[in-house]
Amino acid sequence: MRKALIVWGGWEGHEPEQCAHIVRGMLEEDGFSVELAHTTAVFAEPRVRDLSLIVPIYTMAKIEKEEIANLSQAVRDGVGLAGYHGGMGDAFRESVEYQFMVGGQWVAHPGNIIDYRVDVTRPEDPIMEGIASFPYRSEQYYMHVDPSNDVLAATTFGGEHAWWIEGVTMPVVWKRRHGKGKVFYSSLGHQAKEFDVLEMRTILRRGMNWAAR
Repeated sequence: MRKALIVWGGWEGHEPEQCAHIVRGMLEEDGFSVELAHTTAVFAEPRVRDLSLIVPIYTMAKIEKEEIANLSQAVRDGVGLAGYHGGMGDAFRESVEYQFMVGGQWVAHPGNIIDYRVDVTRPEDPIMEGIASFPYRSEQYYMHVDPSNDVLAATTFGGEHAWWIEGVTMPVVWKRRHGKGKVFYSSLGHQAKEFDVLEMRTILRRGMNWAAR
């Protein structure tokens, strides 16, 4: 049986505990044995290198040097890493090693909760199969991203809230490698209610299964 670890915490506005239980249910439905942890200290434990998948849901906060070192090594050795929104894409802002592994870092969401469009850029990829471009209401993440990411979906910014980024196309969903490990990220999912959006839930679910070894 594949083993997954969900580590939740950080900023409460993203409802990390509630979302961790939703993600746990999704993974258990797909045959994973799932452990929940509420501290970054677990990242420093040698046993994480034996997992199939790690899902961080930990907006902002801080990760210690020994924790990110062990986590990064585990992924480089083949453990999958998958996550969404600020729980993975805005975690541990001070750690460039973490950002190097994830492939991006949140920097803004102009207008806060707005209506925008998610455009599927790789419809032939199994993660996006059968999913057409769709409207979405949430924070439209503006991110600093790694050019080596394999982008599966993107969004285009209007100029209503920040005129100087009008027309900028920004990755929303990507996958990448970090050593032998597979890394998946989706910027969708500000709060628990967004898991009710079929596209968001399906993309994350498939992404987690793809990343898991």
